[in-house]
Amino acid sequence: MVRIAALIALLTGLSACQQDAKVATATQPAFSTQNTNDTRIAKQVFGNIPTPAVMPSAPVGFYSKGCQAGATQLPETGPTWQAMRLSRNRNWGQPELIDFVQNLSRFAATQPGWNGLYLGDMSQPRGGPMLTGHASHQTGLDADIWLKPASNLSLSRTERENISSDRMDRNDGAYVNGNWGPTQEAIIRAAASDPRVDRIFIFAGAKVAMCASATGDRSWLNKVRPWYGHNYHFHVRLKCPAGSTSCAPQDPPPPGDGCADAREWVDNIVNPKPAPPRDPNAPAPAPKRELTMASLPGQCAAVAAN
Repeated sequence: MVRIAALIALLTGLSACQQDAKVATATQPAFSTQNTNDTRIAKQVFGNIPTPAVMPSAPVGFYSKGCQAGATQLPETGPTWQAMRLSRNRNWGQPELIDFVQNLSRFAATQPGWNGLYLGDMSQPRGGPMLTGHASHQTGLDADIWLKPASNLSLSRTERENISSDRMDRNDGAYVNGNWGPTQEAIIRAAASDPRVDRIFIFAGAKVAMCASATGDRSWLNKVRPWYGHNYHFHVRLKCPAGSTSCAPQDPPPPGDGCADAREWVDNIVNPKPAPPRDPNAPAPAPKRELTMASLPGQCAAVAAN
């Protein structure tokens, strides 16, 4: 009965979205308000649910403030991939994401020294905030893909917990190191060329290296954006699926190839600007507030309950 009620609640919310689609803009999807007073910490709710919501597939909310209904589990091992860190139970996503990573893994298997891909965190079974780690990965449209060549696709569960990817940077992300090569660039280019992809995040030095070596059509570089910490893996973010009215898209990246911006990132790493003097009279920064269930779109209450 709870499951049926939850399904009705979600479908009602999504139906309302469809009715309001004519007035809702691309950045203003319509959400229900059924969880307005729910003060539960969202990561404690979603981080402890081991199974997906039995509902139609739908990303709900924004990448860093949402959840996912009807998630699909990426098989732990496939002909051209292995999911890593299985104990985290984060090999879940929307059907579009599952299809994307499998397709990209088949391309990776054509590269010298690669038999496919090692796939890092995607989303939890119902998305939402995680107990540890990512701020995003909440709607089933984000995936971390290791930059280490997947030469062995017979790793055990224990090996997948303990093996690490290869670091690709030096000088805190300003430059690539000897592990970086044309195969990493080819795989990222293939990912960025997929029309479903919204953005790819990687360390600044890799973006600058690709800007220097890319030939022919350079339009794919626009999707590749420098970001902190992505020196062992790259992060793929898909666009909201066509026709979705419960998914909040990210604003498109600025026009152009983004290479000047990446070079500025590198310059700031190599020649960091001195920090401004601290104002002794400035108030202490407010502590970070945890996302509550009331912070998420209302439909997430039904996703969590189902």
